[in-house]
Amino acid sequence: MVTLGVATTSILVWGQYFTEAILHTKLGPADRRRQVTRIWSLQAGILACCLGMVGSWPWVVVAGATVVALAMAWYAIDLGRQVHHALPGRFDATVRFYCAAACLLPVGASLGAIMAFSPTEPWRSRLLLAHQGLNLLGFVGMTVVGTLVTLWPTVLRTPMEPRQDRHGRVALWILVGAVVATTAGALAGWWWLGAIGVMAQIVGVCVIGADLVACALRKPPRDYPGYAMGAAVVWFVVWLLWLEWTILTRRSGLIADDLTALSVPVIVGFLLQLLLGAMSYLMPMVMGGGPSIVRVTNARMHAFGALRAVLTNAGLLIWVLGTGSAMRTAGMVLAAVGLAGFLPATFAMVRAGVPLLKERGRQLAARQAGSASDAGRSASAEATAAQSTAARAPGTRVTAAPSTAARPAPAKPSPAGTAPSGRRAFVESVAGLGAALGAVAVGRALDGPAATSGGGSGVVAPTGHTTRVAVTMHDMRFHPGTIDVPAGDRLVVTLTNTDPTQVHDLQFASGAHSPRLSPRQHATVDAGVISAPTQGWCTIVGHRSMGMVLQVNVNGASSTTTSTTTSNPRRHIDLTRAPGSGFVTRDAVLPTLLPGRTHPLTLTVREAVQEVAPGATIRAMTYDGRVMGPVIHARIGDTMKVHLVNDGSMGHSIDFHAGMVSPTPNMRTIAPGQALDYEFTLNHAGIWLYHCSTMPMSAHIAAGMFGALVVPPRDLPSVDRQYVLVQSEAYLAAANGKEVDTDKIANETPDLTMFNGHANQYVFAPLKARVGERVRIWVLAAGPSRGISFHVVGTQFDTVYKEGAYVLRRDNPEGGGAQALDLASCQGGFVEMTFTEPGRYTFVNHSFVEMERGARGFIEVTS
Repeated sequence: MVTLGVATTSILVWGQYFTEAILHTKLGPADRRRQVTRIWSLQAGILACCLGMVGSWPWVVVAGATVVALAMAWYAIDLGRQVHHALPGRFDATVRFYCAAACLLPVGASLGAIMAFSPTEPWRSRLLLAHQGLNLLGFVGMTVVGTLVTLWPTVLRTPMEPRQDRHGRVALWILVGAVVATTAGALAGWWWLGAIGVMAQIVGVCVIGADLVACALRKPPRDYPGYAMGAAVVWFVVWLLWLEWTILTRRSGLIADDLTALSVPVIVGFLLQLLLGAMSYLMPMVMGGGPSIVRVTNARMHAFGALRAVLTNAGLLIWVLGTGSAMRTAGMVLAAVGLAGFLPATFAMVRAGVPLLKERGRQLAARQAGSASDAGRSASAEATAAQSTAARAPGTRVTAAPSTAARPAPAKPSPAGTAPSGRRAFVESVAGLGAALGAVAVGRALDGPAATSGGGSGVVAPTGHTTRVAVTMHDMRFHPGTIDVPAGDRLVVTLTNTDPTQVHDLQFASGAHSPRLSPRQHATVDAGVISAPTQGWCTIVGHRSMGMVLQVNVNGASSTTTSTTTSNPRRHIDLTRAPGSGFVTRDAVLPTLLPGRTHPLTLTVREAVQEVAPGATIRAMTYDGRVMGPVIHARIGDTMKVHLVNDGSMGHSIDFHAGMVSPTPNMRTIAPGQALDYEFTLNHAGIWLYHCSTMPMSAHIAAGMFGALVVPPRDLPSVDRQYVLVQSEAYLAAANGKEVDTDKIANETPDLTMFNGHANQYVFAPLKARVGERVRIWVLAAGPSRGISFHVVGTQFDTVYKEGAYVLRRDNPEGGGAQALDLASCQGGFVEMTFTEPGRYTFVNHSFVEMERGARGFIEVTS
């Protein structure tokens, strides 16, 4: 979003500014109005993209990306038109590359729109690399390189190198080829072509970089624009080298998490710092007022430049190299303070410049008025002289006295140096480094010894030696599960996911962690210096609770570690509140029978944040996008042909209790991006559970991966209304939007018990019935652990069907009735009743502790 918003808008403005400066053109009012309209259109598209990303509305992202693409295409065409009508110039090639760079953004925006649909690996990483190639390497990189050819010497106030303009053209052509190779390699899955593209980008930057360095050696930067822009180019080169190394080492195992590891440094260190440096130079120039005023506004704009630059770049280095979360946070705060110094500097510049510009305007007006008065007096004197001449003797000469009207002397603003003195810059730099060291000390103290020693509390001197261990992950275990490390050694773990279907990762107690690895992918985790026993574990929901823990022992020390697992208390949820405004009540009406006797059915696994009670959300795992999959209604003897597609981020599967098939081919776990076909025949009646059978099943079911398949008994009498209620439990994390709490699942301490995926939806949207109507309610206990005693307050059941057989039939000779249908987890059945009076009837789980956690709703009976 920073690239799209700040960078795109800034480039749109400065690209036009430099185009006019290079081509020596001046546009008219109509052209200016078009530019303003284009900028506002771009802002509307950016806003739509941001809203779509935040709200997880991919089609809104597509609409916004379309507007952005059209605005940038319009900008590219406009620049091309200006080049076409201008006279040839030395640097007009730069404007042509502005056009080429602008043409890349619409393509990059299109890839960004596709990414809004959350593609799985390998397409997620391919699209992200192509997106970065087009937007960062292409649109931003080409524009920046083209601009620095002329702007960098201007900022340093030094002449260009003899062949700098020619080198700029060569570099830009290399960058074009680099972008094409990187994008093509990314989309085709050819890591080697992507690596060639990034290397070409490095070569192109070095071609022009040699001239930029020569300019800096001849006249080093002495103010904030020079410091900031120089540092930004260094961060860009560092990022390119890191990207090249990442592609070469990960190769075909590259995933999206690898590409985002240095997103913050490249966005803050390169993009934002470059933009602020360029704007710090350009804004006083655009404000204008003549050399004397520009010197004053420059001095204000560049105040404390060395301090701001040191804070920004030292903070970023701390963020990149920091070993603990507090230290990294301290580094980012430091960098933010350095960048934020641009705002008061801008305010000071405007405050100093505006009065001077107004005074200059008054002086010019007075000067023009004085000139007009002198002209009037001269004319009057000439007329008088003419009249006197007419009265005098011929030949008499009359000489007009020169005007002595006083002209106001222009006020001279107090000159100030554009750059701070060497001594002042040195003092500011020392102060910035002192602040950085203080931030490191504070962060290290807050992180504690675990952040630097990999766990434990003892102080051990580093040995300088590195212990490297290869670890594989499969069958919910790390292999080996225990690592012995000499005290003081640095531990580096090379991970390989050899599990054929499951996604895994590794996180240490120190905070060091790997990205999530799909099958056959690799990663390296630097756990830091180990001074005491510690642990690592897989963060995929439920994997740690199943024993996926890596024990790290220190030679000669006890292997006992303090467990970081705690049992979180139940969250208090206010069930008297209505569901959230964006929640849509699940229709409890039994769907109609599927037509025909063979039923193709596609179920798609998706992971998204879902509301399960008012003010309570979870990171849900779903079939077709909702907690609790769709209810299926078919006949005995029908054939189900299920096509399961895994669009999630981890392995998933499905188990239909209604089928009698081998689990091995049909219920196997499939990795993200894969699919399977599952065919079975419905041989028996009942309400059958289907659910994810990937371990740990309890976590997957609790996260929403369950549903009901209703197969009515033969000759089932018709009724007036039929409903389906599926009970399940929710185990909430301490914060909203997180994965389910597996410790609570293990301890059987649910926060909510709910029907059809939400705790109180039928309290605020009751089921409907009329007096005298026969109502059938199908009930299923999905669990993962709790059963149900289903009861409707104010009525009795005259028909009860449980697990394939009638427990009670209507008009039975004994005259019996029933008050509850008792079901253990995974069991189902139905009850029938007839309401004799209007009113609001409550259906509940008569295990009242479950009712009070949400297992209740209303049936609104009208006459």
